Amino acid sequence: MSTHLTARNLYRSFEIGARKIEVLRGVSLTVEHGESVFLCGASGAGKSTLLYTLAGLERPEQGSVDFEGTSIYAQPESALARLRNRSFGFVFQAYHLLPELTALENVMLPGMIGGVSKKTEAESALARVGLGERTQHLPSELSGGEQQRVAIARALINDPKIIFADEPTGNLDSATGGAIVDLLLKLVRDEKKTLVVVTHDSLLATRGDRRLEMRDGLIVT
Repeated sequence: MSTHLTARNLYRSFEIGARKIEVLRGVSLTVEHGESVFLCGASGAGKSTLLYTLAGLERPEQGSVDFEGTSIYAQPESALARLRNRSFGFVFQAYHLLPELTALENVMLPGMIGGVSKKTEAESALARVGLGERTQHLPSELSGGEQQRVAIARALINDPKIIFADEPTGNLDSATGGAIVDLLLKLVRDEKKTLVVVTHDSLLATRGDRRLEMRDGLIVT
């Protein structure tokens, strides 16, 4: 495997009133092509902040993130937005589906942002996550697990190279959550994609190729 994503010496802090909270304190890591990496640790360890920084969503105060050899934060914001839309897929704990849109329309959204409808691709993506018969259902008509499957299909619509998932099982019971992780792992392995997952569940974190634990803003394993 070759290196897909490299983070070097990342620092990020937040100010709450007069307090400065250091969330990332010099984090470095590499992720290889086709690798599934799970970031775990207690709440407040810095997992989600690291994920968002790797994914081009949260600019670090210090350090760099290279994707396929290019420093993503050295690019103009417009180029970074195109990179996120075309090369990265995102799955979040809260699904982030638009309630007034059908499952199919929600999956089509990233393509529409890029100026392409991609209806056929959206139908195919929903079929791959087992929802081929539910394309016209609204989110309110779907279970939590089904909504997360729609979110996964949406993450796949632009054929991204990396999928970033932030607590994708956080709103689900253990059985449904396990099925969602099984699905994610199968999809990325079948389609040779890279996967970076944040989870507080140390057992789920053992399911990928590599498990990294964060504590106090640093990777400790």
